[in-house]
Amino acid sequence: MPVYEYKCSECGVFETVKPMHAFADPCDCPDCGQTAPRVLFSVPHISGLSTSTRRAHETNERSADSPKRTSTHGPGCGCCSGAAKKNSKTLYRPDGSKSFPTKRPWMISH
Repeated sequence: MPVYEYKCSECGVFETVKPMHAFADPCDCPDCGQTAPRVLFSVPHISGLSTSTRRAHETNERSADSPKRTSTHGPGCGCCSGAAKKNSKTLYRPDGSKSFPTKRPWMISH
């Protein structure tokens, strides 16, 4: 069960263990018995996670904004260098247009 923090107006901040379904419920102060609302003063304690789980969380955080990219795929890469593959059946014309003579001749390529 998780540990939640509460702040009593008389005694100050205290922690208690409660089930997750009761995370928003107030708690009685263990010293004076007054009802105290839940507060968030510290970050969640994740050092208790296994090393592999913690690394997975770190990896997900790093890749959340953009995927990892490699700078080059090697010589003759069709996606980066603009070179056509040797076995490609694509016909490139001098004006930059291309066509696929052996594939679906009814389709128009841009």
